[in-house]
Amino acid sequence: MITVTDLLQRSVELSPASDTALLDTELLLCAVLGESRAWLKTWPDKQLNDDHIKNFSLLFERRLRGEPIAFIIGSQGFWTLDLSVSPDTLIPRPETEMLVEAALGLDLAQNATILDLGTGTGAIALALASEHTDWQLSAVDVQLQAVELAERNRQQHQLSNVKIYCSDWFTAVAKVEPQKLFDLIISNPPYIESNDSHLFEGDVRFEPASALVSGAEGLDDLKIIIGQSSGFLKPRGWLMVEHGHQQGPEVRGLFDKAGYESIETRRDYNELERITLGRLQS
Repeated sequence: MITVTDLLQRSVELSPASDTALLDTELLLCAVLGESRAWLKTWPDKQLNDDHIKNFSLLFERRLRGEPIAFIIGSQGFWTLDLSVSPDTLIPRPETEMLVEAALGLDLAQNATILDLGTGTGAIALALASEHTDWQLSAVDVQLQAVELAERNRQQHQLSNVKIYCSDWFTAVAKVEPQKLFDLIISNPPYIESNDSHLFEGDVRFEPASALVSGAEGLDDLKIIIGQSSGFLKPRGWLMVEHGHQQGPEVRGLFDKAGYESIETRRDYNELERITLGRLQS
């Protein structure tokens, strides 16, 4: 008979393709069994039936071909939330949690209004909404499939202080929420160069190019967001964006040109420049 331990030992097959081979294998087995990783450790000698073994093998083969674990099991942890994911959006990444941390560190009003541009799964907006139930968040994405996914995640976590709708950056914001100005605009937009070789490696091969690529220098969408943001912010409002680790100087220049002060770039867990924020001049 095949046991939990026997299937987990197949993680060695994943080692050439994944830096987290054992974790990936555990997550796949959890998805098949409907159990937690703690359960796997508690019952290592549990015998599995033929359906369990067959279903695990199907998922395992997908991971061997490089498909992201999040797409295979249909979910990804972000902040304190478990979010549904799909190939229509980016997989939320730990680096993006820096945006959440930075936003929570700002001195915003108790009833602050926040706009999340390019929300994808809704990760940033929903994380902030879960921490501050008095904040009112708007989350937009140009892709209808992303909006629908983010709405499902909102409903799953019962966050009533988030409004999600379709918009190509700011295009529909003034129509949907006329005269509304925000205390903070936050975004993790596409910022990869169109000829970047990393687009053909790892998880990004399975993610939508529209959520990754932004022109020859990776700055097209950042220029739109930074350049137009002042028209949607309250006086002294904040703008915060994620960007590529080599784009810090260009992004700071765009902030300065757009009339921001207190401009600051923060580094990620690998000590690479990752997010830039600034405050609109009065």
